[in-house]
Amino acid sequence: MATVQGQELCSKAQAFLDQSIIGGWVNGQPAEAADGGTFETHDPGNGEVLATIASFQQADVDAAVDSADAAFNNSGWASMPVNERSAILHRLADAVEEQLETIAQLESLDCGKILEQARGDVQNFIDTTRFFADLALNIERRTVLAVKNHEASVVRHPWGPCGFIIPWNFPFLLCGWGVAPALAAGNTVVVKPAEDTPLSTLYVARLATEIGVPDGVFNVVPGYGETAGAAVSNNPKFCRMSFTGSPEVGRLVAAASGKNLTPVKLELGGKGAAVVFDDCDLEFTADKLVEAITFHTGQVCCDATRWLIHENIYDKFVDECVVRMKSVQVGHQMNGESQMGPVVNEKQRERVLGYLEKGVAGGAEMVLEGGAASVEGCDSGHYVKPALLAGSLDNVAAVEEIFGPVAYMAPFSSEEEGIKLANNTDYGLANSVWSTDLAKCQRVAEAFESGNGWINSHNVIVHGVPYAGVKKSGMGGGVVSIETLLDYYRNISVIRPL
Repeated sequence: MATVQGQELCSKAQAFLDQSIIGGWVNGQPAEAADGGTFETHDPGNGEVLATIASFQQADVDAAVDSADAAFNNSGWASMPVNERSAILHRLADAVEEQLETIAQLESLDCGKILEQARGDVQNFIDTTRFFADLALNIERRTVLAVKNHEASVVRHPWGPCGFIIPWNFPFLLCGWGVAPALAAGNTVVVKPAEDTPLSTLYVARLATEIGVPDGVFNVVPGYGETAGAAVSNNPKFCRMSFTGSPEVGRLVAAASGKNLTPVKLELGGKGAAVVFDDCDLEFTADKLVEAITFHTGQVCCDATRWLIHENIYDKFVDECVVRMKSVQVGHQMNGESQMGPVVNEKQRERVLGYLEKGVAGGAEMVLEGGAASVEGCDSGHYVKPALLAGSLDNVAAVEEIFGPVAYMAPFSSEEEGIKLANNTDYGLANSVWSTDLAKCQRVAEAFESGNGWINSHNVIVHGVPYAGVKKSGMGGGVVSIETLLDYYRNISVIRPL
């Protein structure tokens, strides 16, 4: 049995990686690209090849969508009693739970996520699947309306085939956020995972078929964004489309969906602020913000990347954060002593390093020097150091999303100024406020121009509470809530005059 950084691979993970070609998953079967095309996925911690994956082109994607369309109409999934469909989804959650370590290892190896964090993502998929399976049991599919002189009702039906384009930073967790509500409502799905991180999605699609999800209900189309991704976003047979990723690609997906008049949900980037008041628990706040900016090497769209610190505690707070960030252990994601792993690929590494250079060139102070990091035995890994910048909030490093372990700091003097600075961004995903004055926290959180306002914490996403973005951070509704499930039903109003 192979070991990576002293971590022995599960036999099922090893067997999955040992396939000569890992095909997509279409109509309950592995599928290679019609032209035989493939690509490789690599371990970002050491650069080694993990597996060879089928590279789908438009014809391959179209065949998968046709399969999803046929399954919606003929497999019985859409018309199945909701309790039976929910029972199947619970079996899927159980199967994932039984193989949690296998999937976590695949996820950790594929996207550079610390293994313990990958386990958390797999657990989140399990919880999400169970949440929506149970929630679907409590949705009234037919609601009678009290309307004068009419007998009226609204009836909910599944839409049909739904498309999902999933990013590389949280591939398994976000797969769950997307497909679980769609499947719970009776739709069929086609998922396009990022070419950097396709393994966990391909693995769970096989599990879905094994536990009884009908053929064609859960399809996965691996490939590059410009081919497979474009084919998904342009296919006119989709009834719903969901994309998570950058605003730049989100615009392309929205334009393609608009051409087909397909409703689209976009969860895009962020440039979140943490507004830190002088009456906060200083050490606790420093701990939590350093944890947030180094979690998954800062590759988190809702992260707090702008730290707005009250002038009365600015110097002391910065000193506390520097001490903590200097102690973060950078290493391979499968090494149990590592606290921060690599970024996903060399392109992302160069992006982070480039923003540090541009930030300093634009006048920012390098409070804690970042830059390239080296890890013994992992010379081809994509590692960076955590960094702290400070200065004018007009600086490019304070304005644009870096997607790495880099925080930008600036002082403020009043509650009004803190709110104004937090809202002075094109993004609007998530901000946080830190103070022992809970009334002030509530005022500030409610004044944020963002989809989420967190109090004395950051990256708080709870099943049952809508999570969405505004402005450049997204459109089309949120995730992990009842509103999400309702998005995957179409409504028909039935009326009879009396």
